[in-house]
This record gives sequence, structure tokens and C-alpha cells, in this order.
Amino acid sequence: MSVMKRVRDISVATFNDKLERSEDPVKLIDRYLMEQNEQIQQSDKLHQQCVQHATQLKLQYVQAEQLRNKREEQAVMALKAGEDDLARLALQEKLLHDEKYMQYKQLFDQSMESIVELTKRLDELRSDYQEVYNKRQYYLARMQSAQLQQRMNERLGFAGQQSGARIFQRLEDRITGIELETQSLSEVRRKGQEFLLEAGYGVKNLLDVELSKLKLKLEREGAAGK
Repeated sequence: MSVMKRVRDISVATFNDKLERSEDPVKLIDRYLMEQNEQIQQSDKLHQQCVQHATQLKLQYVQAEQLRNKREEQAVMALKAGEDDLARLALQEKLLHDEKYMQYKQLFDQSMESIVELTKRLDELRSDYQEVYNKRQYYLARMQSAQLQQRMNERLGFAGQQSGARIFQRLEDRITGIELETQSLSEVRRKGQEFLLEAGYGVKNLLDVELSKLKLKLEREGAAGK
């Protein structure tokens, strides 16, 4: 496992942990996407530079290879012509181009290995970015659904059912109180009338008693006058 892959795995694990504990996942995802996008741009820029460098290295070793082959052909021609000294000079330059070819070819191969690894890293970054972006869309959709559900509940009065029930309960209590008050006043009025009626009977009896007493007194006085 490469160092870049280990770093990537750690970063993804850390992000997922933060995402699970975040109260606002969309903001966290947006910040992560911003950082990932910056990293992708920087890596892409580096990738282009590496490709350009590898292209220059390839030109160098291809040119050295062509000159090496040309000097070898010249050496063969010089030998055929019996010009050993010219053949030696051509072979001497061939050796120089051989060395240059090996050096630049080695650098080119190393550069291509780096480009392959960097290309893989870029693909992983873009894949991670798309995966996180999809998560953002999912969490955003969930939040929007929750908000719409909340607004719908408020519009339909689900949230106000308890307050409405309390209003009706207070109205019920008030009406009941009025009814009890009315019944109480009716009871007092009825008792008052009964009291007055009973009081009327008492006064009448008292008057009858007094009248009887007065009649008896008059009868006694009449009898004494005779």
C-alpha cells in the first residue's frame, strides 16, 4: 500500500467520523468538497508538469538513441572503407550517446512511474469527490424533506393541535362555570322565594294570634261593662 493511499484512507475515515457527529452535515461536506477541489486542482497541475517533463526526457533519450544508431552506422561505413580512425571516432561518439540514452531513459521511466501513481491518485480524488458530493445531495435532500415536512405540519395545524385543545378546554370550563353560576343563582332565588313564603305564613299566624287575643280582650271588657 502506497503512502498516498494510506493518507487517503485516513482522511476518508476522519471525514466519515466527523460527518456522523456533525449537526450540520451539509456545511461540513461543502468545506470538505472545497478542500478536495483545491487538492484536485493542485494535483492536476502537478500531473501536467510531470507529463511535460516526461515529454522532454523522452525527446532527450530518443535523440540520443538516434545519434547512437547513426554513429554506429557511420562506424560500420568507415570500417568498410578501411578508415579505422574514423570508425573509432564514430564509436567514441556512439558510446557517449549510449550513456546519454541510458541516463535519460532511466529518468523517463522513473517519471512515468510517478505519473502513473499520480494519475491513480487523481482518479481516487475525483472518485472521492463524487462520492462525497453524492452524500451532500443525499443529506441536502433529507434536510429539505424534513423542512418541508415541518412546514406542512405547521400549515395543517399538527403543531397547534395541543394549543387548540387547550382553547376548547378553557371554553368548556368557562361555559361550565357560567352554567354552575346560573344554577346557583336559580337555587338562591328559589330558596329566597320559599323563605318569603314561609315568612308570610308565620306573620299571618302571628296576626291571627294577636287578633284572637284582641277579640278576647274586647269580650272581657264588654262583659265587665254590663
